[in-house]
Amino acid sequence: MYSKTSRRLAFTAVAVTTALAATACNASSDDDKASGTGGSGDKSLVLVTPEPVGLNDFLKLAKQGTESAAKKLGGSASTLESKDPTAIQQNVESAVRKKPAVVVAVGFEFDDVIAQQAEANPQQQFLLVDSCTKKSYPNVTCAVFREHEGAFLAGAEAGLLTKTGKVGAVVAVDSPQIRRFSDPFGAGAKHTKATSEFTQVFVGGQNPFNDPARAKEQTTSLKTKDVDIVMGAASAAGNLGVFDAAKANGQQAFGVDVNQCGKAVGTVVDNVIKHTDVAIEKAVEQIDGGKPGGISSYGVQEGGITLTSLEPNVASSQCTIAEHPDVIKAVTDLRDQIVSGKLTVADPVAAK
Repeated sequence: MYSKTSRRLAFTAVAVTTALAATACNASSDDDKASGTGGSGDKSLVLVTPEPVGLNDFLKLAKQGTESAAKKLGGSASTLESKDPTAIQQNVESAVRKKPAVVVAVGFEFDDVIAQQAEANPQQQFLLVDSCTKKSYPNVTCAVFREHEGAFLAGAEAGLLTKTGKVGAVVAVDSPQIRRFSDPFGAGAKHTKATSEFTQVFVGGQNPFNDPARAKEQTTSLKTKDVDIVMGAASAAGNLGVFDAAKANGQQAFGVDVNQCGKAVGTVVDNVIKHTDVAIEKAVEQIDGGKPGGISSYGVQEGGITLTSLEPNVASSQCTIAEHPDVIKAVTDLRDQIVSGKLTVADPVAAK
């Protein structure tokens, strides 16, 4: 979610162009294919990002995870940062030419190009994080997340903290994948406060993942319905609109993917954290252990999904949840129930 900003629309616009370019580029991969790409014992890793890492904490975690995984392999790590959708394909091709142990890519933007390169270079191992190719390949390992488990725990906190008994969510688009952050949030609130009411609204429009103004309007619309706690599921830019409106309206908000409490101190309660670093480390270990391919899912049990409140540094997180140790204790117990299998959180994607 955090990395899915306005790139989604731009990526679609150049999809045809990059697909045509792939035909010519794949010709240059013939030598790699013949020599056995990735099969030379190289322990290096190459991470390709959909946009510059910069201040994007979500991608920072991916870079940290890649570097840590490479260190465990006894190799090195490098990063190729894409500045625009066209550069995505170019960077993946460049990574393949390096013949590393694994080419790591983060985000749905890589689905098609990874599929193309995996077929053209069967000896090269690929790790696709937070998405997966439509067709399965023996040399493509996918690492996805069970975001709904974290959203449920965040909702449980909201249910314990709401004063009006009404919680809500501002969601980028109405899709099962994005509703993984909202539907379970409402279910979690209902779990800890049976009388709570849940309302979600959608940003929509031409730029749903990068429209803070619209997200701000939607957050204010929830205020008129007496909603006092809001889950921001509108990506990085959109959530800034949610936080701004919540602060102005006297509402509380939840962030996603990384700790966003510092962006609106006193307003952001907690965050659903997506540990791309953990997923990358574990997936690379799986590949290196001779078990590549398939889809690995990371939730609270695997440490791929958590809340800021459940992390060791909650006291210095700037999240208001740090002021509520009783709520943290209650949600820790719920987390343990999910891990043990006693509590199962419904997945909007599975229900579609």
